[in-house]
Amino acid sequence: MRENDGRKLDHKTLEVLRIRAVEQVGEGAHPEDVAAALGLHRKTVYGWLAKYREGGKDALRAQPVPGRPPKLGGPQLSRLYALIAGQDPRQMQFEFALWTREMVREVIRREFGVALSVVSAGRLLRKLGMSPQRPLHRAYQQNSGAVERWKNEEYPAIRAQAEAEGATIWFADEAGIRSDYHAGTTWPPVGQAPEVKNTGARYPVNMISVVSAKGALRFAVYQGNTNAATFTDFCKRLLHDARGPVYLIVDGHPAHGATATKEFAASTEGQLRLFFLPGYSPELNPDEWAWKNVRHDRIGKTGVTSKQDLKAKAAGALRRLQKRPGLVRAFFADPHLRYITAYRNRSAYLRTP
Repeated sequence: MRENDGRKLDHKTLEVLRIRAVEQVGEGAHPEDVAAALGLHRKTVYGWLAKYREGGKDALRAQPVPGRPPKLGGPQLSRLYALIAGQDPRQMQFEFALWTREMVREVIRREFGVALSVVSAGRLLRKLGMSPQRPLHRAYQQNSGAVERWKNEEYPAIRAQAEAEGATIWFADEAGIRSDYHAGTTWPPVGQAPEVKNTGARYPVNMISVVSAKGALRFAVYQGNTNAATFTDFCKRLLHDARGPVYLIVDGHPAHGATATKEFAASTEGQLRLFFLPGYSPELNPDEWAWKNVRHDRIGKTGVTSKQDLKAKAAGALRRLQKRPGLVRAFFADPHLRYITAYRNRSAYLRTP
């Protein structure tokens, strides 16, 4: 193909050139001179003139490029989207709970009798506005009604009471990490598996933290099990640093509902009040994001050499997060946590100690 072949130009550009060439010939220019000026073959310009004589200027305009018709039409694509979006594949007799391109390909074959390749199925999914994403795993024991009551009734009532008493609302959670926990990826040469030297011993360290919607974070790192004694000791330190009553929102961990914990809370005469999230609902607790940051984003990407090293890295990751209140506030932007930040004047009751 020659360098000045018009077939190398896009259709819109060719339309402009065709109309311009015909107009110049109409003004008295010789077709071959016009072809030379535009860098085209003379036969190309003569062909345009013939089209113009037959169909006028409309015959020179760009036409839709014909191609293979799609195997699935609009109604079928809408049906496919409805089958996949938000649906559990197990409802359609698949073994796994996560959609794959192979499974989508099978759905298309079942529903529409159309055979597509795996690559075509993936291209079709992107055309439907879908992309591969890591799902949120939620316990089937979760009570959706209790979650809605918490968001729309119970938490607003806690908020109003905290505002009236000048209390600080904290969200608490415990977490543990082991020396053999690893996260993240690296970039080795292709075909060469990377190696990171770590200790072969296995030992855990436990942590507890609380966060507020204004970006405050308090924490403790310890070894041993989380029990009522550990939890109440942390609460004592939290109360010592607090300016006013503490409203502590916790999950159903046994240490939170233990008799010793209840007795301690009662002994504070209202300075410490515990409120319980609905069961099996970690997505309602912003402190889960703190653990993601500490464990996955920080400790999991480092090498651990000893028990003390693991404890030091855990404390360091928490101190780093404590110094970044903007990042802690960003945790509350999660869609599941909008019930916390959706109220006006929250600064009146979410006070930073």
